[in-house]
Amino acid sequence: MESPKRLQNVFVVAERPAELHAFYTSALGLALKFRDEDRWIQYGVGAASVALACREEAAPAQSGLVMVFEVDDFAGAEARIAAAGGTVLGTRDMGSHGAVMSLRDPEGNIVQLFKRQGTPAP
Repeated sequence: MESPKRLQNVFVVAERPAELHAFYTSALGLALKFRDEDRWIQYGVGAASVALACREEAAPAQSGLVMVFEVDDFAGAEARIAAAGGTVLGTRDMGSHGAVMSLRDPEGNIVQLFKRQGTPAP
Protein backbone atom coordinates (compact mmCIF):
# COMPACT_ATOMS: atom_id res chain seq x y z
CA MET A 1 0.00 0.00 0.00
CA GLU A 2 1.33 3.44 -0.96
CA SER A 3 1.59 6.28 1.53
CA PRO A 4 -1.14 8.96 1.31
CA LYS A 5 -0.23 11.88 -0.99
CA ARG A 6 -1.57 14.70 1.25
CA LEU A 7 -3.71 15.49 4.22
CA GLN A 8 -7.15 15.97 2.70
CA ASN A 9 -9.24 16.80 5.77
CA VAL A 10 -9.24 16.73 9.54
CA PHE A 11 -12.41 17.31 11.53
CA VAL A 12 -13.37 17.91 15.11
CA VAL A 13 -16.57 16.53 16.62
CA ALA A 14 -18.11 19.71 18.02
CA GLU A 15 -20.73 20.07 20.73
CA ARG A 16 -21.21 23.76 19.88
CA PRO A 17 -20.09 24.24 16.25
CA ALA A 18 -21.11 27.93 16.00
CA GLU A 19 -19.04 28.82 19.09
CA LEU A 20 -16.04 26.89 17.80
CA HIS A 21 -16.41 28.57 14.40
CA ALA A 22 -16.09 31.94 16.13
CA PHE A 23 -12.99 30.67 17.96
CA TYR A 24 -11.17 29.27 14.92
CA THR A 25 -11.86 32.32 12.77
CA SER A 26 -10.90 34.92 15.41
CA ALA A 27 -8.05 33.11 17.24
CA LEU A 28 -6.42 31.33 14.30
CA GLY A 29 -7.69 33.29 11.29
CA LEU A 30 -9.02 30.24 9.43
CA ALA A 31 -10.85 31.14 6.21
CA LEU A 32 -14.29 29.62 5.68
CA LYS A 33 -14.46 27.33 2.64
CA PHE A 34 -17.90 25.71 3.04
CA ARG A 35 -20.68 25.71 5.61
CA ASP A 36 -23.78 23.53 5.98
CA GLU A 37 -25.38 25.52 8.81
CA ASP A 38 -23.90 24.12 12.05
CA ARG A 39 -23.68 20.53 10.77
CA TRP A 40 -20.37 20.94 8.89
CA ILE A 41 -18.12 24.02 8.85
CA GLN A 42 -15.04 23.61 6.65
CA TYR A 43 -11.91 25.75 6.28
CA GLY A 44 -9.17 25.70 3.67
CA VAL A 45 -5.64 25.47 5.09
CA GLY A 46 -3.10 25.26 2.30
CA ALA A 47 -3.84 22.17 0.21
CA ALA A 48 -5.81 20.54 3.05
CA SER A 49 -9.12 21.17 4.76
CA VAL A 50 -10.15 21.12 8.40
CA ALA A 51 -13.72 21.08 9.58
CA LEU A 52 -16.05 21.21 12.57
CA ALA A 53 -18.76 18.56 12.53
CA CYS A 54 -21.82 18.12 14.71
CA ARG A 55 -22.14 14.68 16.35
CA GLU A 56 -24.73 13.49 13.82
CA GLU A 57 -22.52 14.45 10.87
CA ALA A 58 -19.39 12.99 12.50
CA ALA A 59 -20.86 9.59 13.37
CA PRO A 60 -19.48 7.13 14.24
CA ALA A 61 -16.86 9.46 15.80
CA GLN A 62 -17.84 10.74 19.24
CA SER A 63 -15.00 13.06 20.23
CA GLY A 64 -12.32 15.30 18.74
CA LEU A 65 -8.71 14.87 17.70
CA VAL A 66 -5.58 17.00 17.57
CA MET A 67 -5.01 19.35 14.68
CA VAL A 68 -1.55 20.81 14.09
CA PHE A 69 -1.27 24.04 12.12
CA GLU A 70 2.10 25.31 10.86
CA VAL A 71 2.60 29.04 11.50
CA ASP A 72 5.40 31.51 10.77
CA ASP A 73 5.56 32.70 14.39
CA PHE A 74 3.64 32.75 17.66
CA ALA A 75 3.43 36.56 17.90
CA GLY A 76 0.12 37.59 19.45
CA ALA A 77 -1.21 34.03 19.52
CA GLU A 78 -1.64 33.81 23.31
CA ALA A 79 -3.71 37.02 23.45
CA ARG A 80 -5.91 36.01 20.48
CA ILE A 81 -6.47 32.53 21.91
CA ALA A 82 -7.43 33.86 25.37
CA ALA A 83 -9.69 36.55 23.89
CA ALA A 84 -11.54 33.90 21.86
CA GLY A 85 -12.15 31.68 24.91
CA GLY A 86 -9.22 29.27 24.59
CA THR A 87 -6.33 28.44 26.90
CA VAL A 88 -2.64 28.21 26.04
CA LEU A 89 -1.16 25.16 27.76
CA GLY A 90 2.47 25.90 26.98
CA THR A 91 5.20 25.96 24.37
CA ARG A 92 7.73 23.20 23.81
CA ASP A 93 11.05 23.90 22.10
CA MET A 94 12.07 20.94 19.96
CA GLY A 95 15.52 22.24 19.05
CA SER A 96 16.38 22.08 15.36
CA HIS A 97 12.91 20.76 14.54
CA GLY A 98 11.10 23.90 15.75
CA ALA A 99 8.59 24.62 18.51
CA VAL A 100 5.00 23.69 19.34
CA MET A 101 2.46 25.78 21.22
CA SER A 102 -0.33 23.64 22.69
CA LEU A 103 -3.75 25.08 23.44
CA ARG A 104 -7.29 24.07 24.32
CA ASP A 105 -10.21 25.47 22.35
CA PRO A 106 -13.44 26.47 24.18
CA GLU A 107 -14.69 22.84 24.15
CA GLY A 108 -11.43 21.44 25.56
CA ASN A 109 -10.03 20.02 22.30
CA ILE A 110 -6.25 20.09 22.02
CA VAL A 111 -4.81 22.07 19.09
CA GLN A 112 -1.15 22.76 18.36
CA LEU A 113 0.63 25.52 16.47
CA PHE A 114 3.95 24.41 14.96
CA LYS A 115 6.75 26.88 14.16
CA ARG A 116 9.87 25.78 12.30
CA GLN A 117 13.30 26.60 13.73
CA GLY A 118 14.63 30.02 12.82
CA THR A 119 11.32 31.86 13.06
CA PRO A 120 10.64 34.33 15.92
CA ALA A 121 10.06 32.86 19.39
CA PRO A 122 7.05 33.88 21.55
